[in-house]
Amino acid sequence: MIKNSLVMTFLSLFLVQCAAQTTKNRPHSKSFKLDKTLGTMLHFSVPTISVDSLKNMGNVVLLDAREPKEFDVSHIANAQYCGYDNFNPSVLTGIPKEKTIVVYCSIGVRSEKIAEKIRALGYTHVSNLYGSIFEWVNTGNPVVDKSGNVTKKVHTYSRLWSMYLDGKKAEKVW
Repeated sequence: MIKNSLVMTFLSLFLVQCAAQTTKNRPHSKSFKLDKTLGTMLHFSVPTISVDSLKNMGNVVLLDAREPKEFDVSHIANAQYCGYDNFNPSVLTGIPKEKTIVVYCSIGVRSEKIAEKIRALGYTHVSNLYGSIFEWVNTGNPVVDKSGNVTKKVHTYSRLWSMYLDGKKAEKVW
C-alpha cells in the first residue's frame, strides 16, 4: 500500500513537472481569456510561434487557413489563402519541403489541423501562429483586404468567437 502511494506521488510530481515544462515554452497571448481557450482547444501537435517571432522572421511562407469570405475581409499582408474545409495541397506546389511555413486562422485551432496535414506531406518547418490573426490584430499589427488595402475589419468567424478580438483595435465582421 505504501509502495503504491509512493509510486503515485512520484508519478504525479513527474506529470506536473512535464506539464509545467510544456507550457513554459509555449507562446502566450496578451489575453488571458484567449490563452485559457487555446490551452483547452489546441493539441500542440505542431510547433507554435508567437506574433513577435513571426514579425522577426525573414523569408517565410504565410498560409491563411480560414474560409474565402474571412480571407477576403482581411488577412495578414503577403499571406496566401489555403483554406480549411476545402484545403488543397496544390497550394504548396513549388514550395521546398524545408521552407519555413507558418499557418494561421482566427485563433489557431483550424490552422493547427492544416499544419498537421502539411507536415504529413513531408514539410519539415511548419508552425502554427499562436492566437492567429486575432492575436496579430490585438497586438496592433495591420491587416489588408482582398485588394491589398489596410483595413480595420476582421472576420471573426461568428459572434461567439468575436469575444477574442479587441473591438478597439478592429471592426468585427461575421
